[in-house]
Amino acid sequence: MTPPDFPAGEYVAEPNPPRQRRAELIAEVGRLPARVNQLVADLSAAQLDRRYKKWTVRQIVHHLADSHMNAFVRFRLTLTEDRPTIKPYDETRWAELLDTRTADVSLSLKLLDALHARWVLLMRSMPDADWERSYVHPEYQKEFRLAEALGLYANHGRHHSAQIEWLLR
Repeated sequence: MTPPDFPAGEYVAEPNPPRQRRAELIAEVGRLPARVNQLVADLSAAQLDRRYKKWTVRQIVHHLADSHMNAFVRFRLTLTEDRPTIKPYDETRWAELLDTRTADVSLSLKLLDALHARWVLLMRSMPDADWERSYVHPEYQKEFRLAEALGLYANHGRHHSAQIEWLLR
C-alpha cells in the first residue's frame, strides 16, 4: 500500500491565530517529543529503518530534531532582529548524512525533549506583539510572522508523527 502524502491531513494555514489557539499550538509543540518517543520506544533497528516514502523512521526522527533546531533559532533571531533573512537548509541532503541514516534515535529524542522545553518556555513568554514579528525566508521569497510559523511547526510535528503511526499500522 502506498503511503499517503498527508497522513495527518493537508495543512491549513492559520495566519492569525488568536491567543487561545496559539496556546493550543504551543501545547501541541510541547507534546511532540513525548509522542515521538512513545511511537518509536519499542521499535527494532529493522523497524526504525523502514521507509515512509523517501525517509526511514530513523531519518524522520532525526529530521524533526534538525528542523525544530532551525525553527528555534529562527524564532530567537526574529525576536532579536528586525525582519531577519533566515538561512534555509537542504533538508533532503541533511537527511542523507551518515549520522541521520545511522545514529541511535535516542540522541534526537533527548535533543527534542530539551529543545522543545526551551522553545515552549520561549513561546509562552512572548507578549502578543512578538507574534507579529516576522522573518524573511529567501527560498520562498516570503515573510513569515511568528504566529504563522507556530502553526507551520505544530503541523510539521503532527505530519511526521503521523507518518510513523501509518507505518506502525
